[in-house]
Amino acid sequence: MPALADPPTFRSSVETAALFERAVIPNYPRLPISLVRGEGSRVWDAEGRSYLDLFPGWGCNLLGYAPPRVVEAIREQAGRLIHVPNTWLIEEQAAFADFLTQRSFGKAFFCNSGAEATEAALKLARLHTPEEKYRVVTFEKGFHGRTFAAVTATAQPKYHAGLGPLMPGFRYAPLNDLDAVRELVDAETAAIMIEPVQGEGGVNVHPPGFLQGLRDICDEAGALLIFDEVQTGMGRTGHWFASETFGVRPDIFTLAKGVAGGVACGGIVCRDEIAPSLRPGMHASTFGGNPLAMAAGLATGRTIEEEGLLEHCLDMAERFRGALEPLIESNPIVEAVRVCGMMIGVQLTVPAGPVQDACLKRGLIINSTQGSVVRLLPALNVTAEDVDEGCAILIDCLSDAADLAADETGGGA
Repeated sequence: MPALADPPTFRSSVETAALFERAVIPNYPRLPISLVRGEGSRVWDAEGRSYLDLFPGWGCNLLGYAPPRVVEAIREQAGRLIHVPNTWLIEEQAAFADFLTQRSFGKAFFCNSGAEATEAALKLARLHTPEEKYRVVTFEKGFHGRTFAAVTATAQPKYHAGLGPLMPGFRYAPLNDLDAVRELVDAETAAIMIEPVQGEGGVNVHPPGFLQGLRDICDEAGALLIFDEVQTGMGRTGHWFASETFGVRPDIFTLAKGVAGGVACGGIVCRDEIAPSLRPGMHASTFGGNPLAMAAGLATGRTIEEEGLLEHCLDMAERFRGALEPLIESNPIVEAVRVCGMMIGVQLTVPAGPVQDACLKRGLIINSTQGSVVRLLPALNVTAEDVDEGCAILIDCLSDAADLAADETGGGA
């Protein structure tokens, strides 16, 4: 069981659960645990129990909980200027846009979330290409958000249930099949949109040449290539952006999740010559690029750069790989281990949900996705000690799951 820390000083988890039941729309399946404070990769609940979180904030807490420089930047900015409309110049917005584009290319637009970023990218693709081009090709198991265009772009039937008819113009390609993509692209195709590494789809890393193949198809068809870097962006792959990791430059890429260290922030970056197509009046975001989020984003980016966290991310990725890859040989339920920076997936032959639950009982927060994939999105500043502790718990829980599977099948997991 998780260790007890300080005496509880907050409303209990049971009391908070009662408030939720009375007042909050129940559209999320919630754990009966109220998290009340955090530091680094550790978080505490209202009862004082601590957890090692290797999936902090579903990837939004890129620097873990309460990163000091981000906290200080928010405090300072909140005391000076929280929000002004985008009809005024916003110094912090210009500075963060410059920070991002100096490490990539082009020009930036800011909004509040990954779904909004998807919407902006799709609208820009349609606005920039000739009027007859409106189709967008996306990929099976992809995830691009939950607004209407974003959920339509998400080629997973479970997210479409009950929402039909969906937005027209989307075609879905099987992953890593360039011939199938070529068959779907035609004179009406405005863009191909893909996650450089699929996150929710199971931490799927594309084979060499696939992303470049998409770049070539777009160039031949006069379509734009959009990378959804909501999960991979801002250093998670060990480079500022996955486009750098894989050596393929898109026309537009999206950002969100950890871009502002846990403060709500999204955005897109596009090539200079595309930017004017998002002309005044065609798209906007009331809170997008507000001084508070921009100050947090700048503090996040500067922390990553000045504390050498890109290099640290790659070092920790090798530490995870070294601990988990031997399981492919030693644990019969582990089918594959996929590591790309601080994106880690363990493909199982059994459901991953019970493994997630067992880890939580031992004080380790992870995630499961696609039914049989254990997923980790550790903070870029996760320590070696945290990696070793988390892997030890996960390996034990996977061993227990293998034993259970063997018992259920009479010895053959």
